Parts: sequence; structure tokens; C-alpha cells
Amino acid sequence: MRRPLVIGNWKMNGSRQDNKSLLEELVFLKPTNIQTELVICAPFLYIEQVSRHLVEQQISFGAQDMSVHLNGAYTGEISASMLIDLGCRYVIVGHSERRQYHGESNLLVAQKTLASLQAGLIPIICVGETLEQRESAGTLDVIADQLAAVKTVVGDSGISRSVIAYEPVWAIGTGLSATPDQAQDVHRFIRGQLGATGGNVRLLYGGSVKSDNAAGLFEQPDIDGALVGGASLVAREFIKIALAAA
Repeated sequence: MRRPLVIGNWKMNGSRQDNKSLLEELVFLKPTNIQTELVICAPFLYIEQVSRHLVEQQISFGAQDMSVHLNGAYTGEISASMLIDLGCRYVIVGHSERRQYHGESNLLVAQKTLASLQAGLIPIICVGETLEQRESAGTLDVIADQLAAVKTVVGDSGISRSVIAYEPVWAIGTGLSATPDQAQDVHRFIRGQLGATGGNVRLLYGGSVKSDNAAGLFEQPDIDGALVGGASLVAREFIKIALAAA
């Protein structure tokens, strides 16, 4: 049985005071017996603040990206060992915004996945297609290539220790969302691409997930939770999404 997983990606948002209010409300609203695993992925400089609020609250935390390098003269980069030192359990790799705005290739995403696994982090590997690729019937080919690059580098054993998040690029921050059937079709394909290990890997949907569309998505057999963007900045909304996944 795959435990439901809902991850909040704060992206480039927050301030010390806003974070404090959000985290305190999140802890207050979280039911003590919630079955869904909750994770907050905050900007690097706020991870330590997040850890102080969440370390004893059964809510995990992580980072939104990491360097492929272990250490050295890489100004501005953050290594996996630094994230471990802060208590992170998870790290997002290959988010579409990193691929789009920073030119991250499938190979680089695969290398980051390997570096995170070697350090003891759980990578949240993001895959997904643009609107142009979907309209040209290229969705499955794009995702197959993204997954193949990771599998080549980390193998089945690495995939089995990872989380996969399907995030159609055309649905991120647009207010649009794949229908439950559309999302399920892609998640079923992803699970098939993972082979023998696929049955145990948690697959998440990301793309304008809100409390009013979460339940329909989570009813699908191959969707195990969500990677939540904007809605994770509202504690009550985030908890409603988490409860829908339980």
C-alpha cells in the first residue's frame, strides 16, 4: 500500500514573518491522525526556519533544487550534504521551471537524482510536457525520454527510492489542470515505464492542484498525491488537499 504524499512547493515566496504565520497555522490545522505524509519544500534560506517549526510535527521538509556537485568552487550552489546537514529528507529535481529557465537537461536532472540518492535524500523527480508537445501528441514520448535518462543513471534501485511527479507544464500556475482521466492516463504510462519497481513508487500530480479538484485526482488508481504550488501558501487549503488524499 503506497502512503499518500502531498508536497508543498513554496517556490520563490515567503518572508520570515509570513513563513512563521503559515507554519504555525499549518501545525494548528493538521489533524493528529492524518494518513497523508506532508512535506514542505521551501527556498534555501528558509529551510532552517521551517525545520524549527516542523521537526516535531510529523511534517517533513526539503529543498526545491540542489547542485550536482558534492562541494567545491561552485559559487551560489547548494550541495546535497548541506541539505542533509539542515535535516532535509526530500529534494525536488528537474522541476519544469528549472528546465525552462535554467536550461536543465534530462541528463543533468538524472545526475542530480543520483547525487541526492547517494547523499541519502529522497528525490522528487519532475516530468511533464509543454502545451505544444501535448497538442502534437508528444506527451508520452517526452515523458519516456525524461524517465529513461534517470533510469540509465540511477537504475531500478534508484528509481525505487524516488518519488515521481507528473507536472504538465501547461497547467503550472495557469489555473488550468489536467482532468482526472488525463492525469491518470499519464500516471498509468509512467508506472508502466518504471517496470518491476513501478508498483511501489509514489506518483504525484502537479499542476494547479486545489482543494476543489484534488479529490477527483486522488480517486485515480495511479495517483498517490500531489506536488502543490500556490495552494501550499495557504495553510487551510493545503490541509484540505492533504485530507482529500487520505
